[in-house]
Amino acid sequence: MTSTAQDTTVVTKDKSTNPLTISGLVEGYYSYDFNKPANHQRPAFIYSHNRHNEFNINLAFLKGSYTTERVRANLTLAAGTYMNANYAAEPGVLKNIYEADAGYKLSNIRNLWFDIGIMPSHIGWESAHAPSCWTLTRSMAADNSPYYETGAKLTYISNNGKWLVSALALNGWQRIQRVDSNSLMSWGTQVQFKPSEKILINYSTFFGTDKPDVDRKWRYFHDVFAIMQFTNKIGLIAGFDYGKEQKEKDGNQKSDWFTPVGILRFTPNEKCAIAARGEYYSDKDGVIISTGTPNGFKTVGYSVNVDYLPMKNVAIRMEGRFLKSKDNIFEKEGTQVSSNNAITFSTAISF
Repeated sequence: MTSTAQDTTVVTKDKSTNPLTISGLVEGYYSYDFNKPANHQRPAFIYSHNRHNEFNINLAFLKGSYTTERVRANLTLAAGTYMNANYAAEPGVLKNIYEADAGYKLSNIRNLWFDIGIMPSHIGWESAHAPSCWTLTRSMAADNSPYYETGAKLTYISNNGKWLVSALALNGWQRIQRVDSNSLMSWGTQVQFKPSEKILINYSTFFGTDKPDVDRKWRYFHDVFAIMQFTNKIGLIAGFDYGKEQKEKDGNQKSDWFTPVGILRFTPNEKCAIAARGEYYSDKDGVIISTGTPNGFKTVGYSVNVDYLPMKNVAIRMEGRFLKSKDNIFEKEGTQVSSNNAITFSTAISF
């Protein structure tokens, strides 16, 4: 399994190759939350694998892709609890569009592409696509930053494949349809450097506002991570997100939040993988995760997962996850507590 912020592959197809391909994914899961929520809903800041004590589908999608030397397009329709949680604010049939974008290569000698539509986010080292992630569940950083974005993107990839540079105009922070009465675009950038096949370094930014003009608060967000494969068996992802947002319109004071994450993975052979994750999320003023408690959201997390990969397109996974907050932000049998533990099983099949 590999992990990148987004699919940055530029495909050059032979003229004899069919430019249209069909692919898909089905990821079923069962998660048991030891706090036993009566409504079967895991904590509100968890947007993937978020149902307790029931068998469900996290994400199932069918994707059609059209790719030639100068043109590319993707259409992906999806369902699952991931879609229910992350697309709740989108209207109508937009709730089921995982991806819908079209791109044109602007140069016949350079990898310079212009894409427009609903696309994977340029932020983060994880995505909703389970086989691309080292851990079964997503980190707090991934669940609370954009998984997808809608807008226009200009991307340049160097001929040697070592550099990627993108500039984006966006509808907002994980938005398909822009917030009502918001007249301004948001913006993003991304720079990736691959000094070798075993190292990837990424820096992404977001600048904009996701609120109506009457309550406009500017948000500034930075995402930095590195993926390092030390040997064929040992790899590390180290990431750090930092954001700031105005406390009030036209004000000078800002709230900030940050989250460091480290994931260490050991793959003893091609059919087995073990990953351990440590993470921390601090959002004192509740910009992203509101708790209404004195210290806000200050939570540390640990997880360990074991993966069995009987075939290249099949992943059977088990993960134990522990979350501990400074305040009593979790509920257990009608009482507020400071910790949350869960175990999750999943099977993902891609085709």
